[in-house]
Amino acid sequence: MKSDIQCLISAGPTREWIDPVRFISNPSSGKMGYALAHAAHNLGIKVTLVSGPVNLKVPDGVCSIMVETAQEMNDAMQELFEKTDVTIMSAAVCDHRPQIKHTQKLKKNRQSSYIQLEANPDILESLGKRKKSSQVLVGFAAETENHLANAMTKIRKKNLDWIALNDVSSRGLGFQSDFNAITMLSKDEETVIFDRDTKLVIASRILKLLF
Repeated sequence: MKSDIQCLISAGPTREWIDPVRFISNPSSGKMGYALAHAAHNLGIKVTLVSGPVNLKVPDGVCSIMVETAQEMNDAMQELFEKTDVTIMSAAVCDHRPQIKHTQKLKKNRQSSYIQLEANPDILESLGKRKKSSQVLVGFAAETENHLANAMTKIRKKNLDWIALNDVSSRGLGFQSDFNAITMLSKDEETVIFDRDTKLVIASRILKLLF
């Protein structure tokens, strides 16, 4: 029964603070991840959504954990992963954070010409290392070039079962948009193409492929 399946989904961006009024982030709206959570719940699956800061309503019936930084998202995902059957990492996590988070706003004349960064945890790779044979792990690859090669490298490096590849350089698709077009690639080199449609329709097709 699908009601016995535990699905963990991450969504949205992370924010990495420079000082109390400035942060590093990305344009992710969280719409794809929230659509996936909605579609999974509609299939009768138990869903936990770990979300970065977005302006979206959590779908009815979905358990949510709100986070802000990559480290907070990592902590939540690591804690929940062990008891999860299917994990879909659709969040756009910042790869780096400032080495120093200033407690007071940096005045213009005190700002450096560069910010020293340090790496954030690679959440997906660490989950791949922990993944049991009974678990399914799905990643997202938001690419602007060498799409297929980059996605296949990510599948192997991070021990994924599937990866959802989308071209974020295409106008009207991906970040901020209500529409997407996805190519699903599996570790067994299967390819399933979902042409341009609303993110909710794309999400439903992804979930039906997985279940």
